[in-house]
Amino acid sequence: MSNKPTLKQIIKAVAGAFIGVQSEQQRQQDFNSQSPLPYIIVGVVMTMLFVIGLITIVSLVLS
Repeated sequence: MSNKPTLKQIIKAVAGAFIGVQSEQQRQQDFNSQSPLPYIIVGVVMTMLFVIGLITIVSLVLS
């Protein structure tokens, strides 16, 4: 893919990889992108949001 992926495409790709349902075609397209940095940043942010969400849910259940 020669075009720079949009933020929406990056979020979709990371979310798919995050839950393990990303297609082989999409994975290849992601690996052929110009820079892995946007994927890394979105992945870190999504992981932080996931952990914060889990902590919040557990805190609400245990209180």
